[in-house]
Amino acid sequence: MQKLAFAFAAISLPLLATLASAEEVERYQLEKTDRGYVRLDTATGAMSLCEERDQQLVCRPAADERTAYQDEIDSLSSSLRALEKRVAALEKAPATTGLPSEEEFDRSLSYMQRFFRGFMDIVKEYDKDNAPGQKT
Repeated sequence: MQKLAFAFAAISLPLLATLASAEEVERYQLEKTDRGYVRLDTATGAMSLCEERDQQLVCRPAADERTAYQDEIDSLSSSLRALEKRVAALEKAPATTGLPSEEEFDRSLSYMQRFFRGFMDIVKEYDKDNAPGQKT
């Protein structure tokens, strides 16, 4: 059984590689020009200009795509510079402890004192009204 599986794998792998290669060949279309070739990627629509060098086909993006790539690079570079400036500004800013200032603390303490004084007055009045021997 293992021999059969091995034989099947030995036959099917080259076949799959050939099919994948055929898909790649069909994906790209080459058209001869006076300066070389134009390669069209039928899956994405991207065009490349190709020329033969040392018996190899060397391709580079067409001018339209090159401009689009350069625009994207410029946009990303601009965003990166803005982020670097922001990080530098944040690094220079004084570190905050997250604690309130003295003034904020005093104001909060004043609120708490007023609350507890009022609460204690309510408790004292309740105790006075409910003291033993008092009739309600």
